[in-house]
Amino acid sequence: MDMNAFSLKGKTAWITGASYGIGFAIAEAYAAAGAKIVFNDINQELVDKGLKSYAEKGIDATGYVCDVTDEDAVQELVKKIEAEIGVIDILVNNAGIIRRIPMIEMSAAEFRKVIDVDLNAPFICAKAVIPSMIQKGHGKIINICSMMSELGRETVSAYAAAKGGLKMLTRNICSEYGGHNIQCNGIGPGYIATPQTAPLRERQADGSRHPFDQFIIAKTPAARWGTPEDLQGPAVFLASDASNFVNGHVLYVDGGILAYIGKQP
Repeated sequence: MDMNAFSLKGKTAWITGASYGIGFAIAEAYAAAGAKIVFNDINQELVDKGLKSYAEKGIDATGYVCDVTDEDAVQELVKKIEAEIGVIDILVNNAGIIRRIPMIEMSAAEFRKVIDVDLNAPFICAKAVIPSMIQKGHGKIINICSMMSELGRETVSAYAAAKGGLKMLTRNICSEYGGHNIQCNGIGPGYIATPQTAPLRERQADGSRHPFDQFIIAKTPAARWGTPEDLQGPAVFLASDASNFVNGHVLYVDGGILAYIGKQP
């Protein structure tokens, strides 16, 4: 096998919301594989934070302010990236939000906001890059899905609806544009140890695990939380020529949670 199939040398990768966290880890892996990194975030403060973090890693990244729910702004950003950096070869729809509110307490406006960021925005961004991918004859779109693309859980009705929809959007982009040599796949992260989840992993005063931490460890055959680095290999694979016949698939990187019914009490 030609291991160069995993190289991203000469490719331009746009990762949305990649100032930190999972998006940053994916961008870091793409840079190591040879890609030119472009990212955006919702405001200049986050973009500046991201640029500083990339510089500290020795990564030459270009950052832009853009609200990915604004179709006109996204179309203009894609034109700017194409003019300043090059045609986008790889799009990672990473930007997302979650609102943990019981369904009957959640307003329709709150529900719509989650759908707008987690489902409408990937549609908008994919729509913006596909024409140039068609013209170039190749492209990769990777949607950051979730275990909630498959499972429900209390307080995340909007998030689960959006991520379930994103799974089907992934399959439909494959169906519509696979003939143009465009591959659209998803990554479904399990529970990942990030600064955002740190409070859920803090030891209690008596030294015991946080109840939610106990729950995740018990439900995960790997018996640990994932790390952003655990997502890097799958992300590079799905962005590379090594996955040219993989399309419409969601790759769950969850330590085995979705395969496991759990221990008998």
